[in-house]
Amino acid sequence: MSGFAVGGGTGGEIDEDIYAPFSASVLKRVAGFVSPYRLSFIAAFGAVLAFVAAQLAIPYVIRAAVNSAVHKPGALPINMVGAVFLGVIIFNAGASYAQEVLSARLAQRVIFDMRREMFTHLQDVALAFLDKTHVGRIMSRLQGDVNALQEFFETSIQAVGDLVLLFGIVFVLLAMEWRLALVTLTVLPVMVGIRAAWLPQAKIKFRRARDASSIVNGALAENIAGVRVVQGSRREHVNLADFTVKANENFAAQVDVSWTSQIMVPTVDILTGLAMAAIVLLGGHFVLHRAMDLGVMVAFIFYVQRFFDPIRTLSQQYTMLQRAMAASHRILEVIDVPLQIEDRAGAEPLETKDFSIEFRDVSFGYKPGQTVLKNLSFTVPARKTVALVGPTGSGKTSISALIHRFYDANEGAVLIGGRDVRDVTLGSLGRNIAIVLQEPFLFTGTVLENIRYSSHWVSREEIIAAAKATQAHDFIMRLPLGYDTMLEQRGQNLAIG
Repeated sequence: MSGFAVGGGTGGEIDEDIYAPFSASVLKRVAGFVSPYRLSFIAAFGAVLAFVAAQLAIPYVIRAAVNSAVHKPGALPINMVGAVFLGVIIFNAGASYAQEVLSARLAQRVIFDMRREMFTHLQDVALAFLDKTHVGRIMSRLQGDVNALQEFFETSIQAVGDLVLLFGIVFVLLAMEWRLALVTLTVLPVMVGIRAAWLPQAKIKFRRARDASSIVNGALAENIAGVRVVQGSRREHVNLADFTVKANENFAAQVDVSWTSQIMVPTVDILTGLAMAAIVLLGGHFVLHRAMDLGVMVAFIFYVQRFFDPIRTLSQQYTMLQRAMAASHRILEVIDVPLQIEDRAGAEPLETKDFSIEFRDVSFGYKPGQTVLKNLSFTVPARKTVALVGPTGSGKTSISALIHRFYDANEGAVLIGGRDVRDVTLGSLGRNIAIVLQEPFLFTGTVLENIRYSSHWVSREEIIAAAKATQAHDFIMRLPLGYDTMLEQRGQNLAIG
């Protein structure tokens, strides 16, 4: 799955197709997320089959009611038919509710596990991967692709029920009056031909609409995030003009998609009308010549009305399956990103009082052939303060990143207390090395939670002592709730300084 790997160059604009053909290997991987919920799957599928049985029974009961109303010999009493019909309606409502709830709950559980595994994995991937991957692409996979898969999960079980219902209706129609059934089914080849001609153009337009929407969302997010720069540069009118062009393109693409997607609705309605006309004309002829009873004709009308619904749903489900396959492929690409920085076998915690730092003939570069540090060697004794001074791009940040083992040196070794950082656990490095960023990043939460972020085990008293040592205590105590004051997104309710 190199398309999303570090070497794939996903930092630029890449084609992320929203459709993909059926893949057994992808389906097998996704099924692994469903397998822990086998009983929930069986219950949901059982509810769907119960709903299908009720749908098939309703027109048949109506047939019995019509025969009873016209006093056909051998017909059931109307009060008995009414009681049966009431029971079927109640059963249908219960089965419909059960299939909706159970299918949605199953989908939510599976999607929760997928989203959690993606998030957990992204916490551990190397910064080299994140450096070369656009954050928007990652967010698209965490949100858009997962939502597309969730939509498919919520409807896939019901789609199987629609398939069973379709075959059930065909069987009942043939059993009641095979000649009328064959006339009704002649519209199917026409529908299949129209669908085959419509689908290729629809895919192109759907893809264009998705791309246009992504461009607009990206421009919107970028302008909101950089609003200070926008206002400081007085580029509001320029950005508005640029955004208007993109928004208009998105509007045109979405309208085009709406027109295209709605073409199939009147098409199915027209074919349904033609089937109804055939039933009325031919069925009426059979009824007048006593070749068929009136109840069968009425039941035929109800069955045909219900017949085209699963066809419409299944055609949509095929498109959703292709989208789900593409989404699953991209989700699995994230989960399968190799962990380039992880604990070696036999790595031990860093436990030492000698926190000297040594670079021993270290060479490092973010990209092959672009060396940032070359044969660098130096030693920083414990409890000494050292400043690294140099122009932008000289490697100051790279040195601190190598000490924390955000990256591994291409050549040479980085040692802390005489131990290679690759031979100690990442967790112990994080506990013993503190980083103060040039641009502070505050998370949503209290002041106390932000101070405790990388040292979650320390007490409130230790946090207050640290704040006093850094001259921050008095400022914090002036906040409305002191250390328990909630910070907004990135600390926007605090002064930047």
